[in-house]
Formats: sequence, C-alpha cells, structure tokens
Amino acid sequence: MPRRSAVDMLPKEVKEWLDRALADGGFADYRLLADELKDRGFEISKSAVHRYGQKFEDRLASLKMVTEQSRAIVMANPDDDNAINEALQRLTQEKMFDVLLTMEIDPAKVNLASLAKSVAELGRASVTQKKYAEEVRQRERERAAELADEMGRAQGMGEKDVRFWREKFLGVK
Repeated sequence: MPRRSAVDMLPKEVKEWLDRALADGGFADYRLLADELKDRGFEISKSAVHRYGQKFEDRLASLKMVTEQSRAIVMANPDDDNAINEALQRLTQEKMFDVLLTMEIDPAKVNLASLAKSVAELGRASVTQKKYAEEVRQRERERAAELADEMGRAQGMGEKDVRFWREKFLGVK
C-alpha cells in the first residue's frame, strides 16, 4: 500500500487553510505554500503540495461540473412532475460511483456500513420520487377530468359523452 500523503496528515485547521490558499491562489506558487507550511512547523515538499493541489483542483473541477450540470437540468426542464429532483438524484448517484472508483481507499478505514446506508438512502429516495411523480400525474388527471366535466356540460354534452372523456381518455373514474 502506498505511503499516506504528508498533506493528508496535516491537522484539520492547517489543511483547511491550505485548501483555501490553493483555491484562492489559482492552484499556483506551490513553493510559497511549502514555505508557509514550513513556517508553521510542517516539513512538506513543494512536490507533495503540488500533488495534493492537483488532486484537489480535479475534485473542485468535478464539483463545479456537477453544479453546472444541475443548473442546466433545472433550466431545461419544467418541474411539473419533479423531474429535476429525479435527474439530480441520478447525477448524484453517478458522481458517487465515479468518486468510489477513482478514490485511493484504505480498506481499513472504509466504513462499509455507512456506504451501504448511503446507497440504500438513495434507493429509497428514488422510490419515493417515483411515488410522488405518480401522485402528481394522478392529481393532474383528476383536475383535467373535472375541467372536462365542466366544459363538456357547458357545451351541452350528455352524461354519456362526459363519462367517455373522463374514463376512456383521461383514465379517471
């Protein structure tokens, strides 16, 4: 198993500072960051900071892409039957799978129970989403049936014709 990154072993607050400094500095000047870490008492090479910075930049780019894709989905689809939420769930599942495939995972530190729980929660969310979408469609059919009743009667249609449009065309009894 490869040796753990020196950057990954930094205390949380120092790592958070490094993450902000990398993002704010446009992922450049790794020598300056290594020197600043040395001033803070951490002996980490410019190369180690650069390797960490590249991975961090890639993850931020991936997150940015997911955010942009989510916005595009929201803008392109009306949310009449909650299609946006379903699309975002699928996008989340896809990205979680990508992360799992590309992560350097230490098997001793993987919480499989938590991972399984997350997958199960996504599955339940998908089922709930489908039930909700069907409920919305049913309410819309019932609303359309009520309008068909009103309009049909207003236009002089008989009970038989109104029932045909409700039951056969709209599927509402």
